[in-house]
Amino acid sequence: MTKLFSPITVGSLEVRNRIWIAPMCMYSCENRDGVPTDFHLAHLGSRALGGAGLIVVEASAVEAIGRITPWDTGIWNQDQVVGWQRVTALIHASGAKVAMQLAHAGRKASTHRGWSGDGSISAADGGWQSVSSTSEAFDGYAAPRELSTAEVEQLPALFAAAATRSVEAGFDAVQLHAAHGYLIHEFLSPLTNQRQDQFGGSLENRARLLLDTVRAVRAVLPAGMPLMIRFSGTDYIDGGWDIASTAQVAKWCEVEGADMFDISSGGLVLGAKIPLGPGYQVPLAEFVAERVGEPVSAVGQISEGVQAEQILQAGEVSVIMIGRASLRDPNWPIRVAKELGVSIDYVPNQYSRAGW
Repeated sequence: MTKLFSPITVGSLEVRNRIWIAPMCMYSCENRDGVPTDFHLAHLGSRALGGAGLIVVEASAVEAIGRITPWDTGIWNQDQVVGWQRVTALIHASGAKVAMQLAHAGRKASTHRGWSGDGSISAADGGWQSVSSTSEAFDGYAAPRELSTAEVEQLPALFAAAATRSVEAGFDAVQLHAAHGYLIHEFLSPLTNQRQDQFGGSLENRARLLLDTVRAVRAVLPAGMPLMIRFSGTDYIDGGWDIASTAQVAKWCEVEGADMFDISSGGLVLGAKIPLGPGYQVPLAEFVAERVGEPVSAVGQISEGVQAEQILQAGEVSVIMIGRASLRDPNWPIRVAKELGVSIDYVPNQYSRAGW
């Protein structure tokens, strides 16, 4: 039997297959209120109908100033909970599971979406002051305000409150976004963390915010509900965050109750030389998987079924996350099952005439 279409249990959550949808920002809350819309219902629901095992929704801010753009989704208030309940109900009706990605953009907040402009958005146009581990700006963006020690100490509670709302909204799991140059990653990397307090300096100190957040979120989640973490495995810059540090911090997170790790890369600084190509991040995921006890997922230019199956058959990675391949074809899992000769019982009857 193929591994792609074998079920997997993470925590106490059983998922029907190992083709999961990676979180992808849609920047489509046109009211700028963080509430998911009919677009999100259709977009995410179609991936569930298309056979995905679990869908991780886009980065959703734990507070308003944590949005990447004003058009991001959020999970900091009750209106957003109600909006997400429509989405999770549809996904569940299609047989898939769904995870919330809890996020804070840090110094990469208050920016334009790609098709609306470039750089930071001014206060006059609805933007806000970003915050970070540092006062140094991301290239091309407005400078953030460095968070005080007391403010950093309050962040885990924001994530925990958002996790509680995620449970109410019907999510099956939560993922902490510690990648791509956003707030938690900014604390992890020595390139953006030269703090002199207990959140800066050693690896233990730079990981303190993440570990405190894992503990706070784990404490409010139901027993057995998966808590996942997305890391950037490397900054691709000498002296920056690297894969050995990722593996070590992942091991610490395991002790505090993390159930799974998704390994991406980059995003902290411009100018990094990223070796793009099919499956280019898979070795990073395999490195971490060899050093932790909980399952690890791989992501990044995985676009063909045979390729995905071979990654799983190698024995280190447990789940494949697809992103752009899913944008091109929401029915990618169903199509791949046909290509690999696998019979699945969750092809919608309405789609059977397609000849899967």
